[in-house]
This record gives sequence, C-alpha cells and structure tokens, in this order.
Amino acid sequence: MSVVLLTACTKDNTVAEKSLEQQKMEFQARQLEIEKQKLAIEKEKMAYETQKKADSIEEERKAKAAVAAARPQVIRETKTVYVDNTPRYSSSAGSSAGSSAGTTQTTAQRQGMSKAAKGTIIGTVGGAAAGSLINKKNRAAGAVVGGIIGGATGYTIGRAGDRKDGRVQPRN
Repeated sequence: MSVVLLTACTKDNTVAEKSLEQQKMEFQARQLEIEKQKLAIEKEKMAYETQKKADSIEEERKAKAAVAAARPQVIRETKTVYVDNTPRYSSSAGSSAGSSAGTTQTTAQRQGMSKAAKGTIIGTVGGAAAGSLINKKNRAAGAVVGGIIGGATGYTIGRAGDRKDGRVQPRN
C-alpha cells in the first residue's frame, strides 16, 4: 500500500510540474500577443501622423493658392495713343487751310499730365489715406490696399475723361 501511495504522490508532482510549465508558456504567449498588439497600434499611430502631416501640407498649399488668386492684379504699364481729329478737306483751298490748321494742331499738341495720370495719383493718395484710417490694426496693409483700389478707380475715371476730351481713342 505504501508503494501505491508513493507512486500516486509522484504522479501528482509531475502533473503539477506540467501544469506549472503550461501556465508559464500560456503566460508568455499572452505577453507575446500583447506586444504584437502594441506594435500594431504604434504602426497605426505612425501612419495616422504621416497622413495628418500630408493633409496639413495639402491644406496649406490650397490656402496659398487661394490667397494668390484673390490678389488684385496691378497694372504695370499703360499706353496712351494721341490722335489728330482735325477734319481733312478735299479741295485745294480747303487743303491749305486744313494743313495750316493741322500744323497748329501738331505744334499745340496737348502737353502736361493726362487726366488718367492725375486721377491715378489722386486716387492712390486718397485711397492710401482712407485705407490706413479704416484698417486700425495694420495701417500699412490698409494703406497699400486702399492705394491700389484708389489708384485703379482714379485711373478709370481719368481715362474716361481723356476719351471724352479726345486725348485718347474711344473704346470700340
């Protein structure tokens, strides 16, 4: 009977040792799975951050493009055409009178500033003053914007006056 008891006790020890080894293996397997999950989360986090940066760069590029499109275009060069609108006569007597009138017209051609130039100067100065008064936070930016808008408006009004006076050809 003692032999049976001894063998029964030894069997339980081996079973206990095996179950302890199995528990250790299962614990290590769970830890390994947890580490794999942590790595997967880190990969997703890095992918998210990369996409977030790419999106912010794209939004910044679109915002710059929108600002560039909203800027008013500045007229850098203008061309003034002078026209001699004196009537021409077909008769010989009228021809001499027309040529003398044409001669006086060319010698007495308009000199000085055109109305378009005066309007541009006045509009630019007035617009800059008004823009700096209106924009209290950034007076320089207000003056620039006001000057551009006032100059363009003054030029348009002055150019219309030049067309009426015959200084430039009217629009077709």
